[in-house]
Amino acid sequence: MEPNSLQWVGSPCGLHGPYIFYKAFQFHLEGKPRILSLGDFFFVRCTPKDPICIAELQLLWEERTSRQLLSSSKLYFLPEDTPQGRNSDHGEDEVIAVSEKVIVKLEDLVKWVHSDFSKWRCGLHTGPVKTEALGRNGQKEALLKYRQSTLNSGLNFKDVLKEKADLGEDEEETNVIVLSYPQYCRYRSMLKRIQDKPSSILTDQFALALGGIAVVSRNPQILYCRDTFDHPTLIENESICDEFEDVTFPRGSECL
Repeated sequence: MEPNSLQWVGSPCGLHGPYIFYKAFQFHLEGKPRILSLGDFFFVRCTPKDPICIAELQLLWEERTSRQLLSSSKLYFLPEDTPQGRNSDHGEDEVIAVSEKVIVKLEDLVKWVHSDFSKWRCGLHTGPVKTEALGRNGQKEALLKYRQSTLNSGLNFKDVLKEKADLGEDEEETNVIVLSYPQYCRYRSMLKRIQDKPSSILTDQFALALGGIAVVSRNPQILYCRDTFDHPTLIENESICDEFEDVTFPRGSECL
């Protein structure tokens, strides 16, 4: 794979008219191959003058006539980086979502991806649930189950995870997650409930049973979102592809 090339990862997951949908893609960041898949959170900067924000990858597809590779993401900003600014009602781990989905070509999305997030200090910092009992395989199975059942309508990510493993890429590198406010509250409650539990039962399956989430990262940053805002300048970004705003993931027989 050429350093500046893009390619789909895993099998297609849906067809609809001229569009074929995928679960992940591979690109290069600072000379190293990286894979982003549906449901992943990552840091981006939409223009050099914009603040760093968080993107959640929600849809990937190819327009077969023009061979365009496209993506749809949800963006999350810190309250202080929105027009209204931060106020006393905002929580310390809160981010606010842009009201409209952001559709850009993959070649433009990868230019937005930001690798230096050292100055990003927000979010609940907590270690992953220990997994002495089940080991790495049990941990990944819990994450896979969560991803398939909660994030992506039951899509099978085994082929994508295998590609990530073959690259030497690990879910431990995913260090930011944005939850809904109810999920965040359940997660905080779960952390309190397991504080004094013996390490032998502190598995991700146990956390999931308590209403938590499977967290594999070494130093995860957990944030939540409960509100949206209209971004004043995003619509002016030349990378935005408004002509594809009605594209949605196929359902029923069109899913592969």
